[in-house]
Amino acid sequence: VQLQASGGGLVQPGGSLSLSCKVSGRTANNPAMAWFRQAPGKDREFVAAVRRSASTSYAESVKGRFTISRDGTKNTVYLHMNYLKAEDTAVYYCAAGPSGLILSSLWLERSYDYWGQGTLVTVSS
Repeated sequence: VQLQASGGGLVQPGGSLSLSCKVSGRTANNPAMAWFRQAPGKDREFVAAVRRSASTSYAESVKGRFTISRDGTKNTVYLHMNYLKAEDTAVYYCAAGPSGLILSSLWLERSYDYWGQGTLVTVSS
């Protein structure tokens, strides 16, 4: 199983950016998918997740600004980021986990079996 994240780059504060994560190989049918991020000098943290049922979960810091979505026909998950702030600067990682992940487990790194290589998002003027 491979996860290929893309779409990172440099964006000004208040701007928008969209990330993509393509999943290839044999995974669970409609796996739970998530985005995590790691800022310089900080631990990796949960950003957003989408379950098999298409229900979503977000970190408080990104609610109302970020949207996670998936396209099952393309085996791709997206993270649409609006109103970006300097503190959103980080390497963003996508992850795939069991299709039956419960809501309370979505934010845990250990819930996910497969990880992408990360894509850097820099928010700066």
